[in-house]
Amino acid sequence: MQPNRIIDLTMDLTNQTPVFPGDPTPHIYPAATLDEDGCSVHHLHIASHTGTHVDAPYHFFKDGARMDQLDLHLFIGSGLIIPVQGKNEREPITLADTQAYIEKAKPGDIALFHTGWAQYAGTDKYERHPYIHRDTARALRDQGVRVIGIDALNPDQTGSDDFSVHDEILGREGVLIENLTNLEHVDVANPMISVLPLKLPGGDGSPVRAVAMEGSCR
Repeated sequence: MQPNRIIDLTMDLTNQTPVFPGDPTPHIYPAATLDEDGCSVHHLHIASHTGTHVDAPYHFFKDGARMDQLDLHLFIGSGLIIPVQGKNEREPITLADTQAYIEKAKPGDIALFHTGWAQYAGTDKYERHPYIHRDTARALRDQGVRVIGIDALNPDQTGSDDFSVHDEILGREGVLIENLTNLEHVDVANPMISVLPLKLPGGDGSPVRAVAMEGSCR
């Protein structure tokens, strides 16, 4: 595998990284410094759903697979970029918006919704993102797609008690990716996507380094 280009789809992980309302805020600080200790070490106090991350089924389902139980093949696959940048605040992404792309989906694909909302990260508007309608998520899952991502805080409507997409995907042994960025730079068809998680025994989710790769990746 030797990609010609690697596009970073990962949000910066800092003390200012936006989190889902009520989640722990990140606290990153030096634990040792070169000047005082002869080496540099940082203490990372972050939640399992901080920054660009994946949700395991156990995030919502008691009997769902934990992070370390998921097949790693889930986290590497051909990317299906679904452009929906025209959506307004808190507007659903419907089957009518996405049908042409869903019809192309195949098992093993990683479907990524490009809303353009990553540009609002760090502002109040970031929580008022468009969201994926349950029928849209169900249609992708029916096509055999087990991994769905979005360049927003949440595939469901933040501030609502409706977690239909989490139920639809995690409840059917799938995985969600949240807080992607830079999808506008993925300008090739069928890029190879990698969102490998940390190996967290019993984990409900994990930060990832999400990338899109172009070139000879087979």
